Amino acid sequence: MRVWCLVAGMLLPLGSAFAAPTLSADIIRDLKATQGQLEQSQSGQSDYHGVAEHAHSQARRLAGGNTSDRWARALYLQLSANALVRAGDASGAAERLAEARGIRGVRRMDSAQVDHWQRQEIQLRHRLGDSQQARELLSDWLSRHTDSTAERWLMARLLADNAQWEAAAQQVELALKKGPEPSEAQGAFAASVLQRAGDQDGALELISTRLSTAGGNAAEWRRAAGLAQQLGDTERAAAIWEAGWQLGMLAGSSDLEQRIRLHLAAGTPARAAELLEQAQASGELPSNLARQRLLAESWLAARDRDQALAAWQALAEESQQADDWLRLGQLAHGWGRWDQARHALERARTLGANGADDWLANLPPGNLMVSGES
Repeated sequence: MRVWCLVAGMLLPLGSAFAAPTLSADIIRDLKATQGQLEQSQSGQSDYHGVAEHAHSQARRLAGGNTSDRWARALYLQLSANALVRAGDASGAAERLAEARGIRGVRRMDSAQVDHWQRQEIQLRHRLGDSQQARELLSDWLSRHTDSTAERWLMARLLADNAQWEAAAQQVELALKKGPEPSEAQGAFAASVLQRAGDQDGALELISTRLSTAGGNAAEWRRAAGLAQQLGDTERAAAIWEAGWQLGMLAGSSDLEQRIRLHLAAGTPARAAELLEQAQASGELPSNLARQRLLAESWLAARDRDQALAAWQALAEESQQADDWLRLGQLAHGWGRWDQARHALERARTLGANGADDWLANLPPGNLMVSGES
């Protein structure tokens, strides 16, 4: 079916082609009859291979003739190519089109028609996987049609197929600059090309624009946030993720946990801690050691002393790791919470934490009450 879809674009009415060098009445009559056989496709009565062979035989018969004969030969080769496409022989069709284009003087007879054949040959060779030949033909075609946006997109794809990312990105940029708003598929392709070419800013801008206008999907929201992180813009990454969450594009425990981590990284740790506490209370993110550590780090980053000490206390009690008790003792010491510091540091020393003795030696003497602010 994919090759069949090319037929609609390949078939041009031959009537307009007769405006080129004048053809004899017999040739015109036979060309029209041959085309008529192709148009019987809906009834399934056409013998496409037979039509292709007849047209090719006529083309061979006209080889080496005068200007009119050469033009008629080109038209027969076009018809033969059309028939071969319908018969499923895309390779043979491409060769017939190349043969038509190569006839001496044919471009001077009707350059627009010859360019049409070249464009269709490019498409056929692309479908056949002959990307090198397709690129060469398209490069030549674009030298005469500099404002052809659709062909810029095709060239970008051909270059991307060969991992020529910088060259593909140049074609994408030209298509975006000269053409209409890209389709959803074109926008996604363009962002991928720019990213692979190293233009992270350009890729992020494209994705962000699409998300703001079309909504996108979960994968695009994640990708946009990831690009922002790669660029070191954690605030933008968090904002993108938050917007995707609010729109319902991002959901579930994994996305919620990433939302929390991005808030922490972006400088809104209190929001991260609040979201995590709510998620733990609701059971959406059941408490475990890693999440308790994340909560403690969030409250610490937010400089909320009471919440931070409570979270580190809970973490140390759950983990029973010397380093967690030592960290709790250090924080309590720094904030003048002497009783809590002493208890935590003694526990750290018992568990073998290096440096716990030094911190204990720096505590004020006696059993002082918690002082609050330091």
